[in-house]
Amino acid sequence: MKMNRTLMTFLTVSLMSLNLQANAATLLVGGYTQGTNEGLYRYAFDSRTGLIDPQALQVIKTPNPSWLVMSEDQRLLFAVNEVGDGQGSVSSFSLDERGVLAPLNGVPSLGDEPTHASLSQDQRFLLVANYSADHVPGGSLVAVPVGRDGTLAPVTQQHRHAPSQVDRERQLGPHVHSAVFSPDGLYLYASDLGADKVFIYHYDSANPGQPLRPAQPAAVSLPPGSGPRHLAFDATGEHAYLTLEMSGEVVMFDVADGQLVQRQRLPLTPRHESEAKAAGGLHLSPDGRFLYVSNRGTSNEIVVFAVAPDTGQLKALQHRDSEGREPREFRIDPSGDFLLVANQKSDRIVVMKRDPRSGLLGETVQVLEHGAPSDFAFVR
Repeated sequence: MKMNRTLMTFLTVSLMSLNLQANAATLLVGGYTQGTNEGLYRYAFDSRTGLIDPQALQVIKTPNPSWLVMSEDQRLLFAVNEVGDGQGSVSSFSLDERGVLAPLNGVPSLGDEPTHASLSQDQRFLLVANYSADHVPGGSLVAVPVGRDGTLAPVTQQHRHAPSQVDRERQLGPHVHSAVFSPDGLYLYASDLGADKVFIYHYDSANPGQPLRPAQPAAVSLPPGSGPRHLAFDATGEHAYLTLEMSGEVVMFDVADGQLVQRQRLPLTPRHESEAKAAGGLHLSPDGRFLYVSNRGTSNEIVVFAVAPDTGQLKALQHRDSEGREPREFRIDPSGDFLLVANQKSDRIVVMKRDPRSGLLGETVQVLEHGAPSDFAFVR
């Protein structure tokens, strides 16, 4: 029996539409709003081709949303508003089933230039790292309560650490650069660039006013003047990796009872000049076999490491040009086939092909002009 031509056309178009929907993902981009950037952007991303549709689906005006945090159920998004002069804050947004954002509210972070945040597993607190470029009073770690509807309440707890004062230009005050939970959610790790330490806290959800309590020992020390920045755990929670911003290195730790035991420290560049050393973000591949680290400054690279399956130790595989300046952050897309780089100071997002088997980064598939990008989040 012959199929009606109209019906055939309808089925063909429907199949094409289903294929496009299957390959579509929602990409959220945060950044700095001093120039053309207006705040938080929502794009369509094709996980088959690695291409971002340059026409933004949504733009929400909010100042300097430089770091994004998605809830596990992907119904809430939180952004730090990295502003100084006593105006630092955090904002909350809801997401519907299409990934459309709607602002909920915002609260002061009680510090300048908040740069990082993490959501507790019970979604009761957002732990925020106030970096603060000023040495006095310097940066701090704060706990922000989160309501069941995703709205934020005022800060209930604040910790400020003693600086190392090794580098007289950058370490005269504390500068908390990240706040990261262990995979089991029992510990919170605050990397303080100004103190040359990672501070360790017990997280107690039963204490609504003071959820953080210093562990014993309360910190792990890093080399003087190294400047710890970002920390990442593997899925087992047995190993952790830390970037040292000022010395341009990555550290591998074993993890036992919440404590970090250093096993390895590797350079991100063979160059010796300080301008080439500016370690940034780091992320493990979805399968945990590879670690990717950004090095900014005059290097502007993504460095790829293989992760030993038994010990978690690292072996350098590749130095890939970021094709821009200041690759502040990057993300692997949900398919695992692409890596997106936020080149903050050259106003561009670069999408690179990634080989999931070898871990190596290949050809560039897209360069998208976007004002001062700094972080990404994908909506499944």
